[in-house]
Order: sequence, then structure tokens, then C-alpha cells
Amino acid sequence: MVSILLILGFVLFALAVLRVWDERADRLEWTRLAASQPTKPAVYERVMVADLPEPAQRYFNFAIKPGTPLLSVAEIDMKGEFSLGTRDKPNYQAMDARQILAAPTGFVWKLKMPGVVPVAGSDTGSWTRFRIFGLIPVVHMGGDTDHARAAYGRYVAEALFWTPAALLPGPDVVWEALDEDSARVTVNHNELSQAVDIKVDAEGRLVLVHFMRWTNANPEKIHRLQPFGGYLSDFREVEGFRIPFDVEAGNMFGTEEYFPFFKAKVTAVRFPAPGS
Repeated sequence: MVSILLILGFVLFALAVLRVWDERADRLEWTRLAASQPTKPAVYERVMVADLPEPAQRYFNFAIKPGTPLLSVAEIDMKGEFSLGTRDKPNYQAMDARQILAAPTGFVWKLKMPGVVPVAGSDTGSWTRFRIFGLIPVVHMGGDTDHARAAYGRYVAEALFWTPAALLPGPDVVWEALDEDSARVTVNHNELSQAVDIKVDAEGRLVLVHFMRWTNANPEKIHRLQPFGGYLSDFREVEGFRIPFDVEAGNMFGTEEYFPFFKAKVTAVRFPAPGS
């Protein structure tokens, strides 16, 4: 019995140390991304997008008011539902999350689901780590090209609705027209590239975002390109940006197999000063 208790104690201690180490990594990555906020940002002028396809111009001219400092790093607080199941049995759980988004550099998403079996952890461009009861790892992965590519698709798409200044045209951000209400942006960063399609309404609000995402969310658990996307609504103004506060997204977007596993209602958006 003493030996069993000693072993159990050692295991619990090791799990606690791993949790502390992981939380330290979360804080360091959050601080790194916050420091990438422009220190002396330019302000938005409509001439900046005058050469873009008309749907893209409409998108930017709605999303960013003239004279707005072009801050490209945001912190987002959200509540809502997150699925721990499948399309047929979604098993939605209440969630409480906060995120820092600094596309195309990275992101940190910290999640808590206080259900019967509480789940908490974080998702970034380098790792996905979740625990039950605050201690026992149930997901602990990342550090490979598949994970980096999958995560990159996510935070480039999210930049379209939460940090539009990050998607203004430049050497690594290219826009093209698709039709009278749709456009495609392609964002390159280091070895990664992601194209994302948008559809806007007459005023320029994002109706939906969709793209082909590198993912293993399929029965075979094989990484491959699959449709991903979602719907956006409840736009509100924050520091000169018009941002959707209601987001629904999931796998197989645009098909009969669409599964919205992520349903978020934003509670706050901040654009932190560099070094804050």
C-alpha cells in the first residue's frame, strides 16, 4: 500500500509539474505575440484598398473606419458552446475562452469547459494541450508541420473578422475577385500559405468565411485538405473596427456534412498596447 501511494504521489507531482510548465509556455507565447503589436501604426485610409477587387474594398471600408490606427493584434474574450462529439452526437459543452490573435505570426486560445468532467487547456500554432480535472492530459500534441499548417489556416481566417488590419494588401497578402460579392485572400508567412474566401453583404459585412483547411478531422484520422468555414453576425464597433461578436464555424462547410462544433459569443475585444 505504501508503494502504491508513493507511485500515485509521484505521478500526481509529475502531472502538476507538466501543467505548470505548459502554463508557463502559454504565458510566454502570449507575451511574445502581444509584443508584435505595431508601436506606431498608420491610420486607415480608403485609398489603401483602392486597387483591390470591389468586394474586398467593401469589406475593408466596413470593417475599418477611416482614421483608425491599424492595430493588428487583438485579445478576444468569448463564451458559447464547443462540441466534444460528432455531427450525429455533438455533445456540446459550455465554454469560456480567451485568445490573443496576431496573424500571421500566431495565436493562443485558452479554453475552459466547466462540465461534469471539466476540461481546460490551450491551442496555439505550436501545440494543442487539454486536461480533465485540471491535471490529467487528454490531448497533448503539436510541434510538427501538420499541426502548424492546420493552425495557420485557423488564425488567418480568424484575422478576417477580428483583426482586419492584418489582412491589408502587401507583399505577403494578395487579394483577388471571385464574384460581385466574394473575394479571396492568400496570406504567406515563412513556409506557410493559406487562401481564404469571403462573402460580404451590400454594406461590406462578412456574411461567411470559408477555405480548404489541412486537418485530420475525418474518420480515417488522415491529414488532408477539407472544407472549413462559418457564419458571422452581430457586428459591433471596437476602437474603430467593426467586429462580429457571434461566430459559428466547423468542418465540411458548404456540404451536407457541415458540423458547427464551435459556437462563440464574444464578450470583449481589446487591442493591447505593445508590451502590455
